[in-house]
Amino acid sequence: MVNRIPPIVVMGVQGSGKSTIGSLLAERLGIAFLDGDSLHSEDNVLSMAAGNALSDEQRMPWLREVGNALARGRNDGIVVACSALKRSYRDLLRESAADLFVVDPEGSMELVAARISARQHEYMPPALLQSQYDTLEPLEADESGVIVDIAFPPPEILDAIDDALGLEALKRVSFAPHAVPRGSSVAD
Repeated sequence: MVNRIPPIVVMGVQGSGKSTIGSLLAERLGIAFLDGDSLHSEDNVLSMAAGNALSDEQRMPWLREVGNALARGRNDGIVVACSALKRSYRDLLRESAADLFVVDPEGSMELVAARISARQHEYMPPALLQSQYDTLEPLEADESGVIVDIAFPPPEILDAIDDALGLEALKRVSFAPHAVPRGSSVAD
């Protein structure tokens, strides 16, 4: 584990486990958790509740608020659940927290749709899932963070994130006996 925990964003589409993973991770690390959805403007909430995907123009003030929260929580540690679906959105967040660590929970659309049908979200209708997958730009190799498979139980996901927080490069989490960093092979 690193001495100072970097600001952490758990990104992803609705139903991917951002809030669950984020709150459990914050609890485990003993730092603050913020659900970025709480920072949306009333207009954004109404638009999404009506089944409309947000435009970049609608999203920018919200992303700036998320960035401000990351900056405020930087010294004491913070985990924020925030869709951050595009690389450009994550880059904007890095303007407030250059050492941002991103957790990218990945799963099939079928798995996520099943999760969504089993819950009631305050304002995100399931119909927006396809537009979110269409927008989604997965974490890239040059971004500090980790990709986790949401098919696994939260304790295993948290263990993988804990492990990855000690690495500088992105690693793809494997739940085989050992996780293998991207670009490596088991034989390395």
